[in-house]
Amino acid sequence: MKISELGLSREVIEHYQRSGISELYPPQGEAVERGLLKRKNIMAAVPTASGKTMIAELAMLHSVLDGGKAIYIVPLRALASEKYERFSQFRSLGIKVGISTGDLDTREEYLGSNDIIVVTSEKMDSLMRNDVAWVREITVIVVDEIHLIDSANRGPTLEIAIAKLRRANPDAHIIALSATISNANEVAKWLDAVPIKSDWRPVDLREGVLLDGVINFEGESREIIDHKDNAISLVMDTLKDGGQCLVFESTRRFSEKTAEKIGKAVVKVLEEDTIGELKNLASEIRSTSGTELGERLAKTVENGSAFHHAGLKPEHRRLVEGGFKENLIKIISSTPTLAAGINLPARRVIIKNYRRYEPNRGSVPIPVLEYKQMCGRAGRPELDPYGESVLIAKGPEEFDWLMENYVFGRLEDIWSKLGTENALRTHILSLIAGRVAETRSGLMKFLGETFYAFQQNTWDLERIVDKMLHLLYDKDMIYESNENGGISATELGRLVSKLYIDPLSASTIIEGLKARPSVPDLGLLHLICKTPDIHLLYLKSNDYSWIRDFVYDNHNKFVEVPDEFSNDYEWFLSEVKTAVMINDWITETDENEITGKFGVGPGDIRSIVEMSEWIMHSTVQLSNFLGLQTTPMARELSVRIKYGVERELLDLLRIKGVGRVRARRLYNAGYTDVRRLRGANLRDLKRIVGDKIAENIMREISTEEV
Repeated sequence: MKISELGLSREVIEHYQRSGISELYPPQGEAVERGLLKRKNIMAAVPTASGKTMIAELAMLHSVLDGGKAIYIVPLRALASEKYERFSQFRSLGIKVGISTGDLDTREEYLGSNDIIVVTSEKMDSLMRNDVAWVREITVIVVDEIHLIDSANRGPTLEIAIAKLRRANPDAHIIALSATISNANEVAKWLDAVPIKSDWRPVDLREGVLLDGVINFEGESREIIDHKDNAISLVMDTLKDGGQCLVFESTRRFSEKTAEKIGKAVVKVLEEDTIGELKNLASEIRSTSGTELGERLAKTVENGSAFHHAGLKPEHRRLVEGGFKENLIKIISSTPTLAAGINLPARRVIIKNYRRYEPNRGSVPIPVLEYKQMCGRAGRPELDPYGESVLIAKGPEEFDWLMENYVFGRLEDIWSKLGTENALRTHILSLIAGRVAETRSGLMKFLGETFYAFQQNTWDLERIVDKMLHLLYDKDMIYESNENGGISATELGRLVSKLYIDPLSASTIIEGLKARPSVPDLGLLHLICKTPDIHLLYLKSNDYSWIRDFVYDNHNKFVEVPDEFSNDYEWFLSEVKTAVMINDWITETDENEITGKFGVGPGDIRSIVEMSEWIMHSTVQLSNFLGLQTTPMARELSVRIKYGVERELLDLLRIKGVGRVRARRLYNAGYTDVRRLRGANLRDLKRIVGDKIAENIMREISTEEV
């Protein structure tokens, strides 16, 4: 089916033709034939790189150019940025594109001026909690990676957001997208959608298993170069034909070691020009590093190899992805997170370890769905004649098991994860605070519209719902508003819902602040680490001794210290370890020292800092609401957590472009506040922070706002 036959405007047709697209892929054509441009809801379950996003684009453009508004929901911030960049090309058609993935307690009414808005599922839910007016103007709802409803972490929020959007916009056109989903018909029925299921790919995919130097595919086998190490053999075999590789490992440590090991072989076959460009890329990584992990990454990149995981700084992950897309980096060794939506295909995907450790279960095989997500990264459209995914078997018995369970394995059905206390606690409060449900029966009626209720009876939820309602009554977040069973949120409940934190987090903070109104910095940091919203650092065997000593030395600084022989004590030690890491961050401990002391990566520090800043910001709001004296200290700590500085640097941080490192350099040079900077010599500033930053500082401090 040709683009010119779709009945779209001349501008849209010409836009795609200029992009080199004149004909639809088969799954796209099927979607059009089955009513995509006639506002039929679509559930598209088609392989990666088979044009899922363009199915959504056609629906969005068709509506937006007729005065509509589209929302595009993704699970990850990185994926949101990728889609925002892609949709920004439509600005040439006069279409405004917006993105929001940040603060979860802001209304952001300004986003409504855009025609296409890209958000994460959490941000979409928070916008509706904050009663943003433009949400009711949405005419197209796109849900990317809808199979993540199956995720215990992200699934419930995504499911509730979809249900809220459908109720607020009953006539909206829904497009659901997924690469890997077996029960697509079930999801389609829930969404009143037409299922589009296809195995078609623009690049053929061969799935196989390596055993004794031979890759065995369905119906064929092929010997490869023997380098004694299976992963190196597979990589070098790919490189000789001009391809690139993704290697999936089970842990960060394994991904790093694999990249380093393979890089030593890869560098031997690289051209001198490529090696020179890789050195430049490594220099960029070093310029934003300052940690041993960043230096290890830079050294690996110099060899044409790289590792990629959540422990890296986001800017380092972006540099690695960019280097791979430019074909400078030949192989990326990654944890499975890379398979979750980021567009980074390769000629060959190598699944080096198909098992991973899970608490209480030990080492277990990954789901088939996860395996298929990895396989889907194989094959670069218009660059590769085919794509290959290869598992590695240690012997004949394992070979048979891998072929049966993965290569020929059946995808697991996706199941709603909404029916848990953790999931329902926060969403029940949001439904009541947002007046989506004003009685218990109204609450059950809404939950009856979820995917959970579509798959199983809501009577299973009633016990949990009643338990959560009692909890919210007990915490003074809801009350009976009339004699007919009416339920309303208290002012506190509405605040907690808008802050987008777990009601138990709010309760923990409130009880802690009331118990000790003059709690010191460390105690306040520990208090936020007691909340379920903070992901705690794991305890390692060598942690127990120093953390116990730390607790003994700082016993009087905590809001509460449980008995050492109680069941809660080990959990308490994890809270303390996390609080100490945040404390090291705000006292300007070197980042390299933090990563070594706590066994985390720079990306982990960033993740914990972002969430800690958010919970401390919520502490400010709750303390202020209650009229407590902790408000100023909590507000100051929130800023210090954001920037990682002592309080003496706070004035300098008002200057745009001045972060923790530059602020400390200026302070140590005698420029202790903005007032002193106003009398500075530009030449002296350039010596301290560099030419560009110095000039920016002088511009900034010349304004009255700073």
